[in-house]
Amino acid sequence: MNEEVMENILYQEEVYLIQGAIFEVYKEIGIGFLESVYQECLEKEFKNRGIPFSSQKKIQIYYKGEELIQYFIPDFVCYDKIIVEIKAVKEIGKEHKAQLFNYLKITNLRLGLIVNFHNYPKVKIERVIL
Repeated sequence: MNEEVMENILYQEEVYLIQGAIFEVYKEIGIGFLESVYQECLEKEFKNRGIPFSSQKKIQIYYKGEELIQYFIPDFVCYDKIIVEIKAVKEIGKEHKAQLFNYLKITNLRLGLIVNFHNYPKVKIERVIL
């Protein structure tokens, strides 16, 4: 990639640090666990690496200015600007991307990462930009 393109990658440094934590979790425990196991491991790895995050924080939804009873719960929000959604599925589908896109829309955040720990031979990370 040329230097100009690299400078235009959204939250490049933060994503690099998040990916490092994700790769470490995958290297340590591998494939075949439930999302909740990866969630807990990633929480520990984020803490160990000093990556600021909130885990499974409720995000309120509004319709025409009125608060709804329904809400979203993303797996992580890192650096108060990047949503990280964990999956342990055969492949990331359109519904997973739509879910993350809606999280971004509701929060007014611009970048999300879908992380599929059930991918072999390495974890798969997809960027979703609003």
